[in-house]
Amino acid sequence: MRGVTERALSFGAVAAAYERFRPGYPGELFDLVAGYAGRPLRRGLEIGAGTGKATRLFAERGVAVTATEPDAAMLAELRKHVDVRTVRAAFEELPAGERYDLVYAAAALHWTVPEGRWERVAGLLEPGGVFASFGGPFLLTDPEVERAVATARAPFLDRDDVPSPDGTPPENAMQWPGTELLESAWFTDVQQHRIERRFVMSASDYVGHLATISAYLELPAEVREQAFERILRALPERVEVNADIMAHLARRRAGRDG
Repeated sequence: MRGVTERALSFGAVAAAYERFRPGYPGELFDLVAGYAGRPLRRGLEIGAGTGKATRLFAERGVAVTATEPDAAMLAELRKHVDVRTVRAAFEELPAGERYDLVYAAAALHWTVPEGRWERVAGLLEPGGVFASFGGPFLLTDPEVERAVATARAPFLDRDDVPSPDGTPPENAMQWPGTELLESAWFTDVQQHRIERRFVMSASDYVGHLATISAYLELPAEVREQAFERILRALPERVEVNADIMAHLARRRAGRDG
């Protein structure tokens, strides 16, 4: 399996599918972040903006977003849908100097390099500024359907999710990246919230969503199509998915230098 950085650059080939099959984010999420901030969010930096699903949420509510993304095709798709400042760069390549009220990542933080991550985030925030990370997998709600899909997928992939970057067990009350934020000297007031979402979609749309997941994008094209055909045959005509959003919030310590 390829490294994290290489996998993060695998989405450009399916930028249009990503835009079509990945859902946007609800206003409830913005309200959560803004309420936590407790002050106006005027300038925001987005890490790994993709096609701009979360970019739109914040930009349409008055935040001057700088959307950063290493993949040119993803940025090109983003520019079709939202007019914001864009920077083609990985998080680790962003220049120091500018500071923001908000730094956030939507289903993208796990692609960043762990070493020095929180010092880099803190360096982009005003003292007292807010960091937010949010996202979550699509989970089939029917256990029998999930078992059928797992059986169909097994010849090609053992699993298609992204394991917790720091190995936190799923039963733990605090999940990553909250676990790391709690340990970071740069941040305080760490919170974890869940926003419930359920979708009902066609089997073909569900497979379309799978086509935007990095585990499948790593497979050779012919093998990937075989996997999708088997999974599609295992699915009922329509499926329900749990697409809950897990959000983590933290505040940059005002007393820290840097």
